Amino acid sequence: MSEPAEIQRPVRDDSLEQFGYKQELQRSLTFADLLIYGLIFMVPIAPFGIFGSVYQGSGGMVALTYVIGMVAMMFTANSYAQMAHAFPMAGSVYTYAGRGIRPWVGFLAGWVIMLDYVLVPGLLYLVASVAMNSIVPAVPVWVWIVLFIVLNTVVNYMGIEMTARVNKIMLIGELIVLAIFIGIGLAAVAQGGGNGFSFTAFYNPETFHWTVILGAVSIAVLSFLGFDGISMLAEENKQSSRQIGRAMVAALLLAGALFIAQTWVASMLVPNSATLLAEGDPAGTAFYDAAAVAGGAWLSGLTALATAIAWGFANSLAAQAATSRLLFAMARDGELPRFLAKVHPKHRVPVNATFVAAAVSLALGLYMSSRADGIPLLSTLVNFGAMTAFLVLHAAVVNHFVVRNRSTDYLRHLVMPIIGFAILLFVVINASIAAQTLGLTWAAIGVVILLILKVTKREPELAGMEHQP
Repeated sequence: MSEPAEIQRPVRDDSLEQFGYKQELQRSLTFADLLIYGLIFMVPIAPFGIFGSVYQGSGGMVALTYVIGMVAMMFTANSYAQMAHAFPMAGSVYTYAGRGIRPWVGFLAGWVIMLDYVLVPGLLYLVASVAMNSIVPAVPVWVWIVLFIVLNTVVNYMGIEMTARVNKIMLIGELIVLAIFIGIGLAAVAQGGGNGFSFTAFYNPETFHWTVILGAVSIAVLSFLGFDGISMLAEENKQSSRQIGRAMVAALLLAGALFIAQTWVASMLVPNSATLLAEGDPAGTAFYDAAAVAGGAWLSGLTALATAIAWGFANSLAAQAATSRLLFAMARDGELPRFLAKVHPKHRVPVNATFVAAAVSLALGLYMSSRADGIPLLSTLVNFGAMTAFLVLHAAVVNHFVVRNRSTDYLRHLVMPIIGFAILLFVVINASIAAQTLGLTWAAIGVVILLILKVTKREPELAGMEHQP
């Protein structure tokens, strides 16, 4: 007997069966969970750690830099939203490029974005462990790395619902610290502290030049990386597939507003601004120095500790979850070892992929902690991998919607992707030589692997492609 009309279940618009897959992961995430995940991945207090570099690079107009960075990334968020609705599956750019263009393009896009997803947890663990070592020198950096990785792996192993609950707690903590800084900072400025009330962080005619601002945007855009990680949870989203795109846009807007507010306040407090502009911030303490001007050593220490916990636990927790979903998606299609596609029968998470992501982070973190250039090297690789993959994403939107399906929604499916492509191309071209060299070398390895797969008759294929236009 059929169910009464009022309790009949609607057919999902993101059923995996239509794409040739079986639903294995647990669908339990709401829009709020996705939004919180995206915010945690981006880290609401991300500018704390790179404030000095962006301040110097932008000629002091750090808030303007984040405004432009947010607008620029909105074009990429639009492309993600379009593809997430068309192909509501885990895998992010790997899935969108593979199904929006060709499977082999998807393989290369997935390979390139591995530089972001696989390396970023190691970077986060390293930065946080160095920060914790500066606070508690008796505990070596490598011990902090191990502690952070073990803790995050346990939480991710327990299931996506556990990860979502921890994310909420961590987000509340970060927002409290941020509110304390902004409140005390504004109060200090109102009382005549710091450099006085001004809007030079948004526009300073003495230092303004578009090449300066756009160059700084290539640094600041690192703070926005992570909103795209929401797309990795498409198969764990229990609401409409459109919620994925909406959550990405909302996370980007909220994080951008927080970035702009905190960097504006910090710019009015930063001591020795002329020295910072001339010499930069090699120690990475410019934001904490600004906090000290506002509230003293306790506020400086609080912001430093919050940065360490946010990067080493909250952000890396989200990054590890996203990385495991990328490995899971590629392994499910046979483009990585099949054992990475194993899903835990109880916790409903890609268990082997989670452990492999942890192992890679551990090896990478321990190795890079012994190098003086470990953090800068990892940062450049992560940035290059993400930006290059985003270029392919924009191309996939145009090909899938305009070329393949003859869409007449030219604003979302043609104009915005082209603008987004142009902005990101500028960032990639202006990346450091080291990033370009290592990034292109990694891409070349991917091409070699693809050629081997083709020669051995194992060219990448995606399930259910015969049903797609």
